[in-house]
Parts: sequence; C-alpha cells; structure tokens
Amino acid sequence: MNQQIIMPKRPSETCEVEATIAIIAGKWKPMILFNLRLGALRFSDIKRALPKTSDRMLIRSLRELEEDNLISREVFKEVPARVEYELTVRGKSLLPVLDVMSKWAATEHGIA
Repeated sequence: MNQQIIMPKRPSETCEVEATIAIIAGKWKPMILFNLRLGALRFSDIKRALPKTSDRMLIRSLRELEEDNLISREVFKEVPARVEYELTVRGKSLLPVLDVMSKWAATEHGIA
C-alpha cells in the first residue's frame, strides 16, 4: 500500500495532529484526562491513580491542562481546603480520542 505523507500547504500552517499533541503532550496529561472521564477528582485521587508521577510534575500538568481549558479547578472553602479537578466541555471532547488510544493499546499490546 502506497501511503502519501500529508504536508501543510505552507510552512507556517500547523498540522491538526501536531496541534492536538501540543495540547496533550507529555506522559501524564492524557492519563489525567482519562482518569477524570468518570467525574471530578481531588488531587490525592489523581496522585493515587498515577503513583509514578512526582507531585511537582502532577501539579505542573494540572496547571497546563487548566490553562488550556481542558479541566477546571474548584477550591472549596473548607478546613482543610479541598480542591477538585473536573473535565470541561473542551476536555470531554478529547474523550473519544483517549478511548481509541485505550482500545488500540488493548488490541495491539494486550493491555487490559
């Protein structure tokens, strides 16, 4: 099968795949988004789901996802303070992409 590589028409145009990867790039961002698919989670819940990440890297990834409007952060005025993260509408729009990635891994690599 002869496949052709699709190049942008002009060097200044960005490929759609490149644009998507730029937003969800990194080891932890897709995993954070995938874990938030069922609803809001506290920092400790996300950390428990991703035990190999450092607090610093997790905080950085959460901030970047919030800046890109993929997740929202709600601070509850309680003692001790409680913070929850949740997917935004924009973040939820990435769930089909993450589902396909998950299914591909299960099929191609036997990861369940």
